Amino acid sequence: MKKLEVTCPTCKKKFNYYASDFRPFCSERCRLIDLGQWLNESYSVPVEKLSDEEVQTLEQLVHEKNTEEENDD
Repeated sequence: MKKLEVTCPTCKKKFNYYASDFRPFCSERCRLIDLGQWLNESYSVPVEKLSDEEVQTLEQLVHEKNTEEENDD
C-alpha cells in the first residue's frame, strides 16, 4: 500500500492519506465537522460582483450557445 503522511485539515493529526476512507480527512468525524462548517456558511468562496456589461456579455454567450444547440437537434 502506498504511504503518504499528511495532516488532517480539521484536527491537524498526521495520518496515512491512502489508508483513510475519508480523504482528505483522517476520520468520518473530521469530515462531518468540515461539512457542518460549509452548511453553516462558516466557509465561503469569495466572488466578485459582475459589472452590468459583463452580465450582458455572459447572457449573450449563453443565448448564442443555446441557439446553436437547438439548431443542432
